[in-house]
Amino acid sequence: MNTIESNTNEEKRSLSFVEQLVEDDIAAGKNGKRIQTRFPPEPNGYLHIGHAKAICMDFGVAENYNGVCNLRFDDTNPSKENNEYVENILHDISWLGFKWGNIYYASDYFEKLWELAVWMIKTGKAYVDEQSSETIAAQKGTPTEPGVPSPYRDRPAEESLALFEKMNTAEAVEGSMVLRAKLDMANPNMHFRDPIIYRIIQTPHHRTGTKWHCYPMYDFAHGQSDYFEGVTHSICTLEFVPHRPLYDKFIDFLKDFDHTADNLQDNRPRQIEFNRLNLTYTVMSKRKLHTLVDENLVNGWDDPRMPTLCGMRRRGYSPESIRGFIDSIGYTKFDALNDVALLEAAVREDLNKKATRVSAVLDPVKLVITNYPEGQTEEMEAINNPENEADGSHTITFSKNLWIERADFMEDAPKKFFRMSPGKEVRLKNAYIVMCTGCTKDAEGNIIEIQAEYDPISKSGLEGANRKVKGTLHWVSADHCIKAEVREYDRLFNIENPSADDRDFRELLNPDSLTVHSNCYVESYLAEKKPGDYLQFQRTGYFMLDPDTTPERLIFNKTVGLKDTWAKEMKKN
Repeated sequence: MNTIESNTNEEKRSLSFVEQLVEDDIAAGKNGKRIQTRFPPEPNGYLHIGHAKAICMDFGVAENYNGVCNLRFDDTNPSKENNEYVENILHDISWLGFKWGNIYYASDYFEKLWELAVWMIKTGKAYVDEQSSETIAAQKGTPTEPGVPSPYRDRPAEESLALFEKMNTAEAVEGSMVLRAKLDMANPNMHFRDPIIYRIIQTPHHRTGTKWHCYPMYDFAHGQSDYFEGVTHSICTLEFVPHRPLYDKFIDFLKDFDHTADNLQDNRPRQIEFNRLNLTYTVMSKRKLHTLVDENLVNGWDDPRMPTLCGMRRRGYSPESIRGFIDSIGYTKFDALNDVALLEAAVREDLNKKATRVSAVLDPVKLVITNYPEGQTEEMEAINNPENEADGSHTITFSKNLWIERADFMEDAPKKFFRMSPGKEVRLKNAYIVMCTGCTKDAEGNIIEIQAEYDPISKSGLEGANRKVKGTLHWVSADHCIKAEVREYDRLFNIENPSADDRDFRELLNPDSLTVHSNCYVESYLAEKKPGDYLQFQRTGYFMLDPDTTPERLIFNKTVGLKDTWAKEMKKN
């Protein structure tokens, strides 16, 4: 059944404006009711969550309307591109859960684009300009004042052809010449004022090597590539709105250049623009992300503080949580700044359903159960995930000597402190109720050990365990645990919108964005886990093993806390 026919009225009301335009085109019979989209990343960096929004739209439209979404690498600038980025883009898209129909490269069309450019020169639609980029920019005028024509604008076609051929030689000097389309220097749309369509780049291409020395600009390659591939809907972000008339103009040239394009009007791609994804306390600029990596301000593209998909994957974000977040904020025609707390809430919601509950103590202090038999141990049952019974359970060893969180004990506690303090009872999760009897301090007054007595009939699951106490603490056995390192992350930037600040963005970095806890203890069950397994450290937050982990040393990244404490802290300030 056709998707349009199967949609209920309620589903129609929830369509994004992009999907509504797609449905309108299907209803009108455009492109023979065929749907084909594309995701066209430039392989000059790693994908970030902003790209994920475009991926969800491009692939989602194709999925929802029985179409196909192809992947096309916009590899027109070899000075910034390489195969490392290509491989990681492929991995990230697969990780998000999408499948492409075909893989294309803009470089697949270099021959066709070159032929089109030659045709434009011969028909007076393009010329070689030997002015500097600064001079060309100054001559373009302003949105209210027309530009000044280049002195090379009317040079003979034969001369431009010869120079264009020279541009594609190893001897050509970068910046010495460009090929410009001859359009309209008085057009109020600045992009129409004789845009540059080819420039010289003497860097070997990651696919074509040194075959080419002259490369097309994005605006020239993009629309034609869409048409060559049969794209029906070219979905992109709002900054391309002023580029759309130029996109259409270059496609128009195809009808005269290639008479096989006679059905152009019925089968031309339709460009649709939606708002970008911007997050608080984050930058999305690829240039700035490159700087963070290149200047070692973060620990690589997959640093868990980065907005890259590989960074979020390493931190422990799930692909479902990212897709859920993107779906919740929707698609509009207006740019907005989304609160990163909304993303974190989506992560919590998803991980709550799939994370295995385990015990880990990040700031340990020794707890000795003084009346528990020396050398005795018990295996306590721990439910893996109370949200999903099918996840089963595992056991955790209980013994006389335990580790608990230092913050869970207070010697002189206020009335509403329901954790451990002298004379009060608490439950040790999955184990017994204990009463604190005292503590031991070192010479400086620091607490080095806490003593307590347990109630033998209060074991979880036994009849006597129904006695109510107000506090429940997690723990690990001191003799049956594993030492670990835990990396805890905060906002990478100190201000809400670093992209809008005029200061050097390096000055806005949060010096406390990474805290390393090197003296942590986790239950031995975690020795079985691996990076990619979602974990909840009880009462603390969600975590994942880091790839830096070795058999001798477990390293965990904190994904997100159990609650949004950041908003509360900001209100205090």
